[in-house]
Amino acid sequence: MGALFRELFSGVVYFASPEGWRTLVMFVIAGLLIYLAIAKDYEPALLLPIGFGALLANLPPTIDGMAAVLGQEAAPGFLKVLFDAGIATELFPILIFIAVGAMIDFTPLLKNPVMIFFGAAAQFGIFVTFLATLALLPRLGVTGDLALRLAAAVGIIGAADGPTTIYVANHFQLKDYLGPISVAAYSYMSLVPIIQPPVIRALTSRKERLIRMEYTEVKVSRPIRILFPIAITLIAGVIVPMSAPLVGSLMFGNLIRECGVLKKLSQAAQNELASLVTLLLGLTIGSTMVGASFIRWDTALILLLGLVAFVFDTAGGVLFAKFINLFLKKKVNPMIGAAGISAFPMSARVVQRMATAEDPTNFILMPATSANVAGQLGSIVAGGLVIQLVALLIH
Repeated sequence: MGALFRELFSGVVYFASPEGWRTLVMFVIAGLLIYLAIAKDYEPALLLPIGFGALLANLPPTIDGMAAVLGQEAAPGFLKVLFDAGIATELFPILIFIAVGAMIDFTPLLKNPVMIFFGAAAQFGIFVTFLATLALLPRLGVTGDLALRLAAAVGIIGAADGPTTIYVANHFQLKDYLGPISVAAYSYMSLVPIIQPPVIRALTSRKERLIRMEYTEVKVSRPIRILFPIAITLIAGVIVPMSAPLVGSLMFGNLIRECGVLKKLSQAAQNELASLVTLLLGLTIGSTMVGASFIRWDTALILLLGLVAFVFDTAGGVLFAKFINLFLKKKVNPMIGAAGISAFPMSARVVQRMATAEDPTNFILMPATSANVAGQLGSIVAGGLVIQLVALLIH
């Protein structure tokens, strides 16, 4: 009778097992992500599916010992099917970048090409965090090639670019760490309005935040807008070959937008494709957040170092702007350096709000948007560069 009861109510009995407390903790974490998505409107399109995916993945196992939504190798559940089809093959990040490329207007960057350097400078935190992670991981027993691969993926969190982070983590076969890495990346992206302002204020004076920047309206011809994604694909593909899949998909999406003859496809990429892939991507990321592999000390370290990477990327952009001001007669507002991360367009809006708070008539949104667009490209190239660097170190 007791055995029959345990089989019929295996889900309830599971909470009395040694792993039961981990499941309860994961339910709380999943609930927190769903709460932040709905109540606080923090990246709801991602945090809600991630939270619900984590909820599903941590349901008590069936009699065969595996959650029904995950299944086993011989009989995979629907979340395992999604993971194998979209994450393991790197398909979802590629499709997301096609959609993002169709959404982005690179015209502000083309009008002010010098802003590309701010997009590069704001990747500083990636490499700082890479070294810091390498130094700390051995204390948790993570050494050798695994430490190098994990440090690379953690560093990329600072770029505030979720698809690139997932792409790098999957490329290095970090399935056991994909959950915390992805959650850190998307959570910090949603917290841009909270994280960036204190860092910017700490590194700038009020006088610097009051600097005005002239914006000259320059007409960018249609041929230039069409040639830009083609040229960027060729340049990035030659200089940093490992960035080609992401840069190529981003630029293909942008070419669909700018060519002028594929308006329906452009709208579909911006709306239906983006929404569907984001939904599936979120659920699939959530499915990797299983208690046994998520609740560990190295997970806490990943979350902490991801925040460090984010802070240093913001600081790198601001400090770069302050540095070039030493040589410029017409100063730039250092806050636009913070917009060089990939969180588009949130970071540019944060910078503009801070400028308006100091002076309601100061309008620096367009330079900040230029830097923000450059950051989208910079994060992808940095991801490819990190992959190539680690591959050389491993071999």
